[in-house]
Amino acid sequence: MKNVTFNLTSLHNHNDAFWGYLKLRKHFFVDQLGWDIPHDNQFEMDQYDTPVAWYSLVLMDGKVVGGARVMPTTARWGQHSYMLKDAVDGKLVDIPPAVLEDAIESDGVWECTRLVISDELNTHALRSECLSLIVSGLAETARSQGGRELMSLSPLALMRALRQLGYDAGRIGEPYLNPGDGRKYAVLSMPVERRVDEKAA
Repeated sequence: MKNVTFNLTSLHNHNDAFWGYLKLRKHFFVDQLGWDIPHDNQFEMDQYDTPVAWYSLVLMDGKVVGGARVMPTTARWGQHSYMLKDAVDGKLVDIPPAVLEDAIESDGVWECTRLVISDELNTHALRSECLSLIVSGLAETARSQGGRELMSLSPLALMRALRQLGYDAGRIGEPYLNPGDGRKYAVLSMPVERRVDEKAA
């Protein structure tokens, strides 16, 4: 497995990896979880896939098997900022505004969204390796542009997985139950730097 990071200006350097990621998102978020989000019969793509977004993808044998999107909490594109701020501002019907007490706007804090890992990685070891590569790419992308902290609206189980990889992940928002997919989500936050006493699982 290997990690690649890019934004829309450089996605052409990675063949069709970006489109493979959008296909993986459609399969997981639409076909499996049943989310009502923009898609066609191949791709899931939303209002945050813009030139201010960056991507951290994992390839295995040339195929995308995982990935996530990241952008600074100061990001703006048209009428949208970043996902959690839009939720707090009441612009998103599927995420309650109370998910975060106050919107964060800081060059040092970056938001991660659309984390997905392929079903083809069917062992804990493979999924853990993939998650480690994705998060390392997210952290390095943010760090290279002054980011100190990552946050995301994620299933609660991700917090434990991140801690096992050596990141000091914690919850900064109250959990809520998504009635659409029946899963509990909360805003998680962690420094971009791993603990020096830990290694990836």
